[in-house]
Amino acid sequence: MSPIRIIILLLALVAAGGAALLVSRMSQPQIVTETVTRDLTVIEKEQVSEVKVLTTSRDLAIGEQIKADDLKWAVWPEKGTVEGQFIETAAPGAIEDIAGAIVKLPMFKSEPIMPQRIVKRGEAGLLPVLMGQDMRAVSVEISPESASGGFILPNDRVDLILTYEQTPTATNGLRDSRTVSQTILQNVRVLAIDQAYASGSPEETARLGNTATLEVTPSEAELVALSQRKGRLTLALRPLDEMAISAPRKPRLGLNGGDDEGGAVMIIRNSQPTLTAMGGN
Repeated sequence: MSPIRIIILLLALVAAGGAALLVSRMSQPQIVTETVTRDLTVIEKEQVSEVKVLTTSRDLAIGEQIKADDLKWAVWPEKGTVEGQFIETAAPGAIEDIAGAIVKLPMFKSEPIMPQRIVKRGEAGLLPVLMGQDMRAVSVEISPESASGGFILPNDRVDLILTYEQTPTATNGLRDSRTVSQTILQNVRVLAIDQAYASGSPEETARLGNTATLEVTPSEAELVALSQRKGRLTLALRPLDEMAISAPRKPRLGLNGGDDEGGAVMIIRNSQPTLTAMGGN
């Protein structure tokens, strides 16, 4: 075989092998390798600043007197505080300062204390918070002699006794003037003695004052006002077991000075008290 034929044969074999290799590569699936590079962002946790805010330790109703045990410091996010809240770093003595205040608006347990929801002693607006619904506050002059020697304290309950001079008229049949005492109201709550709304320390057993503020109904307020013009009022302290709020009371003395129920009154003649029916001689 000539050299030229050998060369042509080799070239043909190489071409055939190349064609076979090409066909083999084309028959296999194409694998594409994709490299994805992601930027990993490291998020650092933000440090939340916290403070201690004064909150309630229980539900507080309108008119309740706040005690130190009703208050507690609670951890609070600094960004969650609002103006007016009591923060421990700014007001470390807030518990002692607020203890004794009266609840003006109801508060729930763990609710932050706000100045608008309480009334401190001596502040305006405290007395209406202490009063019951549809009640009135009326003040009467007192002295140690007319107020059980000063042993009557706020939140005590008393009877009101009117002492006045009854003069002869054409209708009462009296020959001479006489001094008459009659209980006009019973079971009346004392709101304050002078400007004191609470009895103060537990050891306090007496408080001398010039004025007693009483909680009465509107009609009773009229009766008290008339009685103060008619004579002298005396407060009689009721025992502890009779201080519970009873059924609606009926004044024992009408606005005209009569006794609708014909009850007896104490009449003093020559310094000697005698029990006599109203309208009797």
